[in-house]
Amino acid sequence: MSHKHSRSAARARVLLGAATVCAVVAAGGVWGTAEAAPRSAAAPAADAITWTTQTIAPGVQVRSATIENAEAAPVWTVTVQAPATGRLSGAATWAAVGTRSWADTTASGLRSGGFEPRVETVRWPGYADTPRGVMGLRVRVGSYATQAAAASAAQAITAAGFHTAVDWTGYDAEQPADRENVHVAVVDPRTFRGTVEGTHAGNVARRVTTSSVAAGLGSLVGVNAGFFVTSDADGVQGTQAGVSADHGELQSMASGSRAALILKDGGRHVRVADLTTTVTVRAVGSAHQAQGINRVPGLIRDCGRPGATPSELPWQDVTCHTADDLVLFTGEFGAPLPTGRGTQVVLDAHGRVVSAGSRGGAVPAHGTVLQGIGSAADWLTAHARPGERFGVDEVIRDTAGKRVVLDRDDSIVSAAPTLVSHGRVSIDAAAEGVVDPQDLSFGYAWANARQPRTMAGVDARGRLILATVDGRQSGGSEGFTLREAASFMRSIGAVDAINLDGGGSTAMAVNGSLVNRPSDATGERAVGGTIQILPGRTH
Repeated sequence: MSHKHSRSAARARVLLGAATVCAVVAAGGVWGTAEAAPRSAAAPAADAITWTTQTIAPGVQVRSATIENAEAAPVWTVTVQAPATGRLSGAATWAAVGTRSWADTTASGLRSGGFEPRVETVRWPGYADTPRGVMGLRVRVGSYATQAAAASAAQAITAAGFHTAVDWTGYDAEQPADRENVHVAVVDPRTFRGTVEGTHAGNVARRVTTSSVAAGLGSLVGVNAGFFVTSDADGVQGTQAGVSADHGELQSMASGSRAALILKDGGRHVRVADLTTTVTVRAVGSAHQAQGINRVPGLIRDCGRPGATPSELPWQDVTCHTADDLVLFTGEFGAPLPTGRGTQVVLDAHGRVVSAGSRGGAVPAHGTVLQGIGSAADWLTAHARPGERFGVDEVIRDTAGKRVVLDRDDSIVSAAPTLVSHGRVSIDAAAEGVVDPQDLSFGYAWANARQPRTMAGVDARGRLILATVDGRQSGGSEGFTLREAASFMRSIGAVDAINLDGGGSTAMAVNGSLVNRPSDATGERAVGGTIQILPGRTH
C-alpha cells in the first residue's frame, strides 16, 4: 500500500475537554483561509483532521488533535548498522544505512548465521539541496511485539559479530505513523492586542522550562525556541547556538546562515529568513571582529563562524573550536564569566574601560565585558587603557544582503532548517548543517526519522503559527520527520516556516500549563529560550 493512500485513512480524536469547541475544518485550511496548501503525501491534510479549538484571547487560538492511522502497524525490529567514518571527526562510527555491496554482504552473513534478514531501500526525502533517489540500503532482522523481545534478538545477532540497534519502525519515514499528537497556536496581529517575543527570561546563561517562563510572565501561549548548549563541555548551559535577540539586543551570533524567525513590533510583523551576523569592536584607531556573544571563547556550538575548526560551516550538535576569539558579554549573561587563558576588559554603560586583566567575575550592572583569547587577547591588551572608549557595531543581514534593524520591541529566535519558503516545501538540510550527503552517519535520525518537533511559521495573512508534535512514543505519539514537519506546516497555511528546537525540548504551555507531553522520562526539559505570547497590558 502506498504512503499516500495509507495516509488518506488518517483520522483524529479530540484531545481537550468539553469546554473546548470541536470542529471538523472544511477544505479551505485549518485557519479558514484560501491560502492553505493542498494535501501532501508526507503529512495528513488539514481537512482530514478533527481539531479541538480554544480561543485564548481575541486573535489567539490554540487547536489540538490526535492524528491516527488504523492501517499503520509498526513493530520493534533489529537494525544491523553499517560501519562509517565521521567526515568531520575522522573517527569510526556507525550508520543506519549503507551501500548495496555492504547490504548484500551483510545479509549473506546473517543468513549463514541462521538469521532471516530483509534489505530495505531508504530514499532521500526530497530536501532542496541533497541528492535525489536512493540514499542507501538498510538491513533488518525480525518483527517483534515488544522492545524486550527485539533486544533479546539483538543480543544474539551482536554475538554473531554484527553491530545492532533496536528500532521502532513507527519512526521510519517509509511507512505512515500510527499516531501523532499535535498542537497549533495562531496569532492574528489584526485583532490581538498583546505582544509576541522571544525571551530568555532575563538570563541567557540559564535553563528553565517553557511552562515556568510562561507562568512567570502570565503568558497566553509559550513554546520552546532555538538550539542551546546542554553540556558544560560545550560551553555555558542555556546559551544559544545560533542568532538570538531580546528587546532589540543581540544575545548571540549566527551559526553560519541559518533559519530565523524575526518578530518585529512585538510580533505584529513576522518574517522568516536566513540571517548572518557581524560584530565589530572598535578602539581608537583600530577594530577587531568579534565572533561570539555570550559564549565561552574558543567553543562554538553548531560551528558556522570564521576561523572555526573543523568547519566554518554550520553543523548541528557539533562543537567547533578556535584559538583566536573575541567574545562580547551582555547584561543578560547572568552566570559567572568564563575563566582561563586570555584577557578580559570590563566596560561601563558608555563603553569606557573600567578594568582590564584576567578572565572571570561577572558582567557589571549596566555594563558589558569583552573576553579575548589568542590574537584577540593581544588586541585587547594593546588597546584597553583605563577610560578609553570601545564601540560595538552589530549588523544583521538576510541572504539578500538586506540589513535587519532591530528596535526595542523586536526579537529573533533561530534554529534550523528552513521548512517552507514562499509557499513551497523547501528544506535546505545540507546547507544548514543538519544532514551530510557525504556522511550518512551524521544527522540521519535527527532529520530523517520521526522526532518530537517544534515549528514556527507565518501564513499569507501575516498570522504567526506555532506548532508542536509529540514524539518518541510519548503518549503513543511518534512525531514528524523534517519532511513531514514541512508538509504539515504547509498544510495548515504556512507560506514560510522553520524548524525550532525539538526532541525533549518540545513544549507548549497554554495559560502557564503544559498541554503537550514532552519525551524526556524526567518530564519537561529546561531550555535556553522560549517564544511567549503575552497579553496586552491593562491600565
